[in-house]
Amino acid sequence: MNQSFHLQKLGQAFKAMRTNRGLTQEELAHRAGVTRLKVIAIEAGRSSVAIESHARLASALGAELTLLPRTRPTLDELKDFQ
Repeated sequence: MNQSFHLQKLGQAFKAMRTNRGLTQEELAHRAGVTRLKVIAIEAGRSSVAIESHARLASALGAELTLLPRTRPTLDELKDFQ
């Protein structure tokens, strides 16, 4: 999976959270302290947006950015974390 795939998925998740909360792009932008154009860029999955803007949107939506493994770790990988 490449970078654009992940950015598209992240943008879709932001848009879904925004619309589920009944917010417009303008309202979310105001709450997050970013421009509406930044919200549009994030929801479109554009790569030119800084991670700080993603974090601001997540915070304004009452969410957090987390990383999840694509697959479950093996027992050997788990031993490395101890």
